[in-house]
Amino acid sequence: MDDEEITIRLTRDQAFALSHWLYQVMFQSDDLEGIIRDRAVWSPIYTVSGTLDGTLTEIFMPDYTQRLEAAQKRLRVSMYGEADESAASNDDADTAPQAHRTEPGTTGNDGESGQGR
Repeated sequence: MDDEEITIRLTRDQAFALSHWLYQVMFQSDDLEGIIRDRAVWSPIYTVSGTLDGTLTEIFMPDYTQRLEAAQKRLRVSMYGEADESAASNDDADTAPQAHRTEPGTTGNDGESGQGR
């Protein structure tokens, strides 16, 4: 039973927003341990991040910031009925375009794929 896989379905906007957030938490804040204290959770976090990075073409596009902001706005509208401008400031979007500054092919779905970035 321990090897049974779970499938999680996300919209492309959800995946893009989550990928960006995970990048910020894991690689920009440099405080993954402070945010997620149980290291057992790190393996699935790296797996999710690697899967998203390997799936989303948006992270390689030069208009990353504009695409991210549009996705975030659509998500806010779908959740709250209108764009939540107070949460719309995307302080770090400009610092992470183009595969979150990783080399193509360096992410994967192996549970620890993003550690060395």
